[in-house]
Amino acid sequence: MLLGLDISTTGAKAILINQDGDVIGSSTHTYPLSTPKPLWSEQDPEDWWQATQDSIGEVIDASGVDPKNILGIGLTGQMHGLVILDIVDQVLRPAILWNDQRTDAACETLVEKVGLKNLIQTTGNPAMTGFTAPKLIWVQENEPELFQRVKHILLPKDYIRHKLSGVHAIDCADASGTSLFDITHREWSQDILKSLEIHPDWLPTVFEGTQITGTVSQQGATATNLTAGTPIIGGGGDQAAQAVGVGAVEPGIVALTVGTSGVIFAPTSEPHIDPQGVLHAMCHSLPPSQGQGWHLMGVMLSAAGSLRWFRDTFAPQHDYTKLLEPAAQVPPGSEGVIFLPYLTGERTPYPDPFARGSFIGLTIRHTMDHLTRSVLEGVAYGFRDILSLVKQTGLEDIHQIRISGGGSQSPLWRQILTDVLNVEMVTVNTTEGACYGAALLAGVGTGVWNSTKEACRATVKTLSATQPQKENVSIYDSYYQDYHALYPQLKETFKSLSTKIE
Repeated sequence: MLLGLDISTTGAKAILINQDGDVIGSSTHTYPLSTPKPLWSEQDPEDWWQATQDSIGEVIDASGVDPKNILGIGLTGQMHGLVILDIVDQVLRPAILWNDQRTDAACETLVEKVGLKNLIQTTGNPAMTGFTAPKLIWVQENEPELFQRVKHILLPKDYIRHKLSGVHAIDCADASGTSLFDITHREWSQDILKSLEIHPDWLPTVFEGTQITGTVSQQGATATNLTAGTPIIGGGGDQAAQAVGVGAVEPGIVALTVGTSGVIFAPTSEPHIDPQGVLHAMCHSLPPSQGQGWHLMGVMLSAAGSLRWFRDTFAPQHDYTKLLEPAAQVPPGSEGVIFLPYLTGERTPYPDPFARGSFIGLTIRHTMDHLTRSVLEGVAYGFRDILSLVKQTGLEDIHQIRISGGGSQSPLWRQILTDVLNVEMVTVNTTEGACYGAALLAGVGTGVWNSTKEACRATVKTLSATQPQKENVSIYDSYYQDYHALYPQLKETFKSLSTKIE
């Protein structure tokens, strides 16, 4: 048996899988999110730990599995969050999360001290409010007395690793989202640490996602009913583990997630750093020796979230099936209506908080069904923006996209995405996402499989395949050109409109 743990923003999830990859049990316990000030987002790490204990206990009890038969534990979770501990490993303040937006000024400080070009070339990313280093700078500038007591810095899942094992450790994939990590050499950047006056000893030891980082301590065993000595594997941040969970660990296979936000995750055999920092370049959960040791990632902020907004606003009486069925009768291109899915600003390809959602091309002829289909198409065009950037880095040979997330359940949306992207789109049998990927990494780390590729081939199976329809590919090519031209023309208008709203 293998145990996967996912410390997400909403809850701690535990799954057990057997050595055939079958899910034996799953349990999730939730915890609150705190917003003590506008734009702030925090959680109490002790809430993660209590929920983890509850989920582990429940999944073991429900499955009837003897904890002694658990070969290894894999960890994943929300990325970028800052957990700071004192000299006796006590939490000094609530964790500052990935979606916290208080660090605009700290990002400027980071760029001033490190240099933008150097930051991107070293870490693969520009300064971003969600990343870890700006949070630490904020604490230094706004809570100086507390900052003087910092002795350890951890990310969310790695706090749970510490509670289970007593070890301060992190994997390369999650470390890549801190703005402190040299992704090419897969180690903490001593130059950046020196520039920011961060003591190297504060940072956890770095491991590959398939390496054993430690074992369950006697204290951890007492708290969870796990067996002391059970190996704990590196794992990965949620996006990297999600990619493992759907088998995006080989050349030419890309993961696409249609959740509230939308993600394209493209594995690479070497770092492909975008000089402008528009695409995220990070380490993957598998080591370079296993092939695809890095990845490129683009994120659009409102994917399935756009459809949910549309349904809740204009057709709250409909379920999604009733909403989408008639949209399938509307011809590709929605007879000239284009939807821009920038409802919450945008990240890729336009890092613009002022970007706004729009319907363009409306006439009296258009109906609710036209608008519904245009939302699906607009999100697909947004994914094409990201995929085009990925291909521009040299990754032209993309022959399959593995789709997951709530939006993947719609055959209509899958077909639209396939036609817009002009790549085969497949669904897979695994539905536990990042947690499943963490369990597979645990299997590789403990020798159940020899490599991540072998683990995925043994457990992740394709269910349905959607092929591009040539006539629709041509139609969407034309409409996409119009879509792509709209944001540059509307950028200043979006910003002007935003300044008029208090």
